[in-house]
Amino acid sequence: MRAFVVDKYKKKGALRLANLPEPELQDNDVLVRIQATAVNLLDSKVRDGEFKLILPYRPPFVLGHDVAGTVVKAGSGVRRFKVGDQVYARPRDHRVGTFAEFIAVDEADVALKPNNLSMTEAASIPLVGLTAWQALVEVGKVKPGEKVFIQAGSGGVGTFAIQLGKHLGATVATTTSAGNAELARSLGADVVIDYKTQDFEKVLSGYDLVLNSQDPKTLEKSLAVLKPGGQLISISGPPDPAFAGKLGLNLFLKLVLRLLSRGVRKKAKRLGIRYSFLFMRAEGQQLDQITSLIESGAIRPVVDKVFPFEKTGDALAYVETGRAKGKVVITVAD
Repeated sequence: MRAFVVDKYKKKGALRLANLPEPELQDNDVLVRIQATAVNLLDSKVRDGEFKLILPYRPPFVLGHDVAGTVVKAGSGVRRFKVGDQVYARPRDHRVGTFAEFIAVDEADVALKPNNLSMTEAASIPLVGLTAWQALVEVGKVKPGEKVFIQAGSGGVGTFAIQLGKHLGATVATTTSAGNAELARSLGADVVIDYKTQDFEKVLSGYDLVLNSQDPKTLEKSLAVLKPGGQLISISGPPDPAFAGKLGLNLFLKLVLRLLSRGVRKKAKRLGIRYSFLFMRAEGQQLDQITSLIESGAIRPVVDKVFPFEKTGDALAYVETGRAKGKVVITVAD
């Protein structure tokens, strides 16, 4: 099969198109013929080596964290899916690799594709959908009437999280450029802040939850908009001790992560705010729930550009510009 490979960790390093053996199937795996995949900033961070201490991949390896396609084989232990099923997924860590023609995925990570989406649209959903779900539903437990601030509302996570927040009954504020303000409002944002001309920490107050996806300076400003008892959930770091514990890291790495997040955790505690770092995980059952929301019309995909498989490197470079509205998708096969 054809696949785009990372030969070594390198910032903005080029991907190499290679011919690789078809993935081997474990008992609980389905083999998916990939028809579309999507690009995430996580892909560039993994390629650059930003996560190699806590999420090591041994080069050469295949990038890619989103998949939509058709099941062509099923392992002996598979019960939920059969050959011919149209599915989508975010494969679990250490088993990613969707910039390819085939991938083997544990059936626990897979869900049936929403009936009302094309493969291209479906590929845009898994990583950002699960990130938003785990932040707002699982960790944040957002309730009707609460106020939620979602940063970068025109990005991949932002476009999904705005819609999910509104579905949960929250008042949603977001930041974006003036040019993307109408997109944010069309997704359900109640308060839209132009980050180029306004300081969100001077506009917002008394919020129940902030979903942070930006830099450390923005993270610190986010504390100011939360009320006592509020939650600051960050998907861009710094990792906290609870995250280190889940990964089962050695004592040295646990200490490193504890020190990295010490400052924000202390400030949050002083203000009566809960801080947590979220690194989303693969979860097919949550994708099933997301599928229901999509099929009901509560959430729609937002796709900016679609690239052919041969232009995977160009798609990754475009995402790195930070200009994408929603997701960037790669078509792999018809």
